[in-house]
Amino acid sequence: MSKKQNVKKTYPKCPRTTKAASHAPTPPQKREERGVRRFLNETEVRSLRRKLLSLANKYEVPDFLNGDPSWFMHQVIGERNQETIAFIASCLSYGSRNVFMPRIQYLLDCSRNEPYEWIKSGKYKLDIPNDDTCFYRLYTNAMMYGLFNALQAMYEMYGDMKTFIRCHTGHNDDNYQLEAIEAIEAICHYFQEQESVGIVPKNASSSCKRVCMFLRWMVRTDSPIDLGIWSDLIRLRSLIMPLDTHVIQQSLQLGLITSKTTSMSVARKLTDKLLEIFPDDPLKADFALFGYGVNQK
Repeated sequence: MSKKQNVKKTYPKCPRTTKAASHAPTPPQKREERGVRRFLNETEVRSLRRKLLSLANKYEVPDFLNGDPSWFMHQVIGERNQETIAFIASCLSYGSRNVFMPRIQYLLDCSRNEPYEWIKSGKYKLDIPNDDTCFYRLYTNAMMYGLFNALQAMYEMYGDMKTFIRCHTGHNDDNYQLEAIEAIEAICHYFQEQESVGIVPKNASSSCKRVCMFLRWMVRTDSPIDLGIWSDLIRLRSLIMPLDTHVIQQSLQLGLITSKTTSMSVARKLTDKLLEIFPDDPLKADFALFGYGVNQK
């Protein structure tokens, strides 16, 4: 059977989907009607901005890379290699860093620091058996094999994930910037259609924490951590906060949210609050909340 026969489904060159709503903060009066905590007043905003900006500046430094999964995308050369290993690293970034970091390193070693070509050429099939042996926690070799199959099909048709997202959303003008939710929905939909299950969320109803983190890495510029190689693709202020237990805990303590639910709805409500504090770059607060948690220990 040929390689193309193994691919479950592929997209036409540039299918169009309905444009997602802009990530603009909901008007205060409507949020209050829904029982959501009011927007911060000016005094609260100034105080919280000073605190969080100080923490963000303290922790958004090169040393942050040590022990963080974002480190891997700084170990390869070329945007396609960076995009590829960043996406793989984001998919594996849950649980203990002491356990998942070596698994990401293993894949980078298998690719000989050329993860894009390793995937596109199908060489991953020599290193990852298609069986039910555990690769990492809930992920089996077969699940990783399926993820790489889907990536290979994407690269063969579109060249890279960035081009896929622009085509899938129907925005082919290089000067047009998407909303982050459009990219999240496109990524989730693609892997669901390719029947690569269990790693990438089925849809954007969950918080899609690892996809949001991946987009932070790709979009934010002027950072020693984030690459910014998709800054022309996605609007910076539309990025959505990667929502995990740590972020929820710190956000609850600061009064930014009132819910412990890890859903896209809560992630966007939190991001709305962060837009009040960092109007142009809400995910700068990701470093601030990390630092806030460290300082509370």
